[in-house]
Amino acid sequence: MTQDLIEIPIEGNRTLDAPEPLPFPFNQQTFCRYEPIEKRIEAARVLVVDNLLRDEDDLSEVGHKEWGVAAAAQIKRERTIAKLALENILNNISRLVKTPTTHVTHLAHLAAAVKEFEPDAIVLSGTLRDFDFYRPAIIEEFGNFIRSTKIPVLGICGGHQLVGLSYGAHVLTLDRLEQHEQRENRRNEYEYRFVRITDPQDPIFRGINSPGTGLWQDYTKQARILRVWQNHGLQIDKVPDGFKLLATSYLCRNQMMVNREDGQLIYTVQFHLEKSFEDWNKTRSRWEHQNESRDGRILFENFIELALAHPKPTS
Repeated sequence: MTQDLIEIPIEGNRTLDAPEPLPFPFNQQTFCRYEPIEKRIEAARVLVVDNLLRDEDDLSEVGHKEWGVAAAAQIKRERTIAKLALENILNNISRLVKTPTTHVTHLAHLAAAVKEFEPDAIVLSGTLRDFDFYRPAIIEEFGNFIRSTKIPVLGICGGHQLVGLSYGAHVLTLDRLEQHEQRENRRNEYEYRFVRITDPQDPIFRGINSPGTGLWQDYTKQARILRVWQNHGLQIDKVPDGFKLLATSYLCRNQMMVNREDGQLIYTVQFHLEKSFEDWNKTRSRWEHQNESRDGRILFENFIELALAHPKPTS
């Protein structure tokens, strides 16, 4: 991979071949580093929560009314998306932990699964439908659980919104409309986008300021920018009480937050940090650009390490 050369006149008629400056100033390399991924975490028990609708019993009156006879087909699509989302999360865990122990449960069974499985960490998947499509008891029971648990939690996309909702935030479209006001053709964030870190000292960003680590992108270390996969049309309208904003963007202010109050450790991200390994595996050559997705992978790894170091809740 080479750059086009341009001629720069110097000292009369002499010229000097020089590389044309790259359009993005934080990475002037003309090659992509090969990056082997080594497992550094010995073992972890991780409970993965399927947040998508499971069957028609999960639907609210709003969901039944709006879907009508199409409910079965819509639920089938939910399960297809759920399978892909859960595989991505489980793949991250298996690629980051030498001896992982994982268990998948549904949102409606979360409290019981935690009691039986006793995880070191909980990872909440994304969602597909608006939250007013969910039976209210499911949302209420999750809220009761998340506000009291001392087990470290990572919420992804819809999981991020679900946590915010449980702590008093409101879920709106990116145009700040109520969910029911615009079901279709919403403004959205999609594909890889840049978000800016607002608190680089948080331990979830371990290694950003450490020279020679070779983990973070040059632009992350120099300008506090993350490159992450986005796929959402909803947002939470504020940072809930007890939480601290960690990353932001121009279209969606709350991209990442944390709660460490009262013995809790809850990290949530609006973006899909779990997609990094999917893209890394799809690349045809290890010398291409798969490393551009590494930011999400580092965040995931840092979360697991922080979860393992967090004091275990007493029974």
